[in-house]
Amino acid sequence: MNDVTRMLSQIEAGDPTAASQLLPLVYGELRDLAAARLHREPGGQTLQATALVHEVYLRLVGEKEEQSWQNRGHFFAAAAEAMRRILVENARRKGRVRHGGKRNRLDLDSGAIAIADENDELLELDGLLDKLAVDDPPAAKLVQLRYFAGLTVSDAARVMGISSRSADRLWAYARAWLYQELYGE
Repeated sequence: MNDVTRMLSQIEAGDPTAASQLLPLVYGELRDLAAARLHREPGGQTLQATALVHEVYLRLVGEKEEQSWQNRGHFFAAAAEAMRRILVENARRKGRVRHGGKRNRLDLDSGAIAIADENDELLELDGLLDKLAVDDPPAAKLVQLRYFAGLTVSDAARVMGISSRSADRLWAYARAWLYQELYGE
């Protein structure tokens, strides 16, 4: 049993010091995942990778409800889900009229209109993932691990407990399904 799995077991057992010992073990990987995910976000993103990691960690370890992780992979899958939810909440917040909504900014110095906010794409992907989860939960989980956690297909396969070949087939199916939903034929 590696250190992360041991710490997760101690947290589950109610050890109050285990959560503080877990953070140094997973922080670097969570930070890398968050930075990679935010790098794919459109310009003007106000959320920083460090803030995203802290929010994810608080949601995973700081919540009062029972959390149970079988292993390190399960923990990082939960982190990917938490990251997805935080980014979607942030995109929805930015889409509200109070925060600028669908209005484009006009740079008065150059007279050019700023690039339109791409939060709609994230919200659309979130809706499609929910729809895919009803039809094919493993495919939705694979997309989530690839897109939100930045895992490779083989890493996602290990987290999901399936073979790399099965994950490759599932990834091809999920991409085709998403393409069909986004673009029609």
